[in-house]
Amino acid sequence: MRAFGFALAFGIAALAAVPVFARCENVPPGQRPQNTSREFVGQTLDDIVERGTLNIAVYEDFPPYSWLEGDTPRGVDIEVGQILADGLGVAPVFRFVQAGENLQTDLMSYVWRGTVQQEPVSNVMLRVPYNSAFTCLVEQVVFTGQYAKEQIAIAYALSAYPDAVPSEAERHEGGPVPAFFRFDTVAVENDSIADFYLTAFPGGQIGPNIRRFPAMAKAMDALAAGEVMAAMGPLAQLQFGAAQGVAVHKPPLPNFGLSAWTVGLAVHHSHRDLAYALDDAIAAALADGRMAAAFAKYGLTFTLPDR
Repeated sequence: MRAFGFALAFGIAALAAVPVFARCENVPPGQRPQNTSREFVGQTLDDIVERGTLNIAVYEDFPPYSWLEGDTPRGVDIEVGQILADGLGVAPVFRFVQAGENLQTDLMSYVWRGTVQQEPVSNVMLRVPYNSAFTCLVEQVVFTGQYAKEQIAIAYALSAYPDAVPSEAERHEGGPVPAFFRFDTVAVENDSIADFYLTAFPGGQIGPNIRRFPAMAKAMDALAAGEVMAAMGPLAQLQFGAAQGVAVHKPPLPNFGLSAWTVGLAVHHSHRDLAYALDDAIAAALADGRMAAAFAKYGLTFTLPDR
């Protein structure tokens, strides 16, 4: 699977430096995709309630967020989807989708136009990173329901760094920082935001020690097997894949302007009533603890989004 950080890095990081003067007026019209024909538009809120199901797009084979265990959907985003469906009084129907080359492609395929195979759009897509400037480029989509903050962290073998953490209470404060990787091996998901950061680290001294894997789970397997001394990637993926003898922490990351981001929902722009209803469901789950419980169910740290 294409790294989620790849979409984040090229769909958002490049835009982070773009000034937003009056929100979207500085974005050239030619950079915005054209509106799509109405046959691809998802159902209205009334249609969804009458039908009794909410069609939800989630990324396939993407633990701990969304994957199939046999025929059973599992993951944090599956719990979030259930929260959304409960808020509407309907049942969730999950559509596991492949990640494309970038975030714009995913939104086009699964939210506002449909795929080239003429597959219809879903009512809502989950785990969409939010960036104010990016929303100006994709006017067919309402970005709403921000439900969590993700951040980059480092997992490391305690045997490799026995003195990195003085005590259990201070564990989140210690551990190796990127400078260590001038000498020590570190695993990343190929073409991820962590890969880009370490590759571009000043002096290029880290490059020879980077070990790239097709998925973060494979990187964590390599760490557990002692093939590398550390791994760098999204905190939730590190926590979920951490074997015994592996610690996870959030070190200072020098000159890393995009080490954390908010994730939320994407809905077709013509269905703002649905977007409002889903946002209300997310707000309720944040307030009453159900969102935090969804993360805790998979042993993950939950961080409130920047709403």
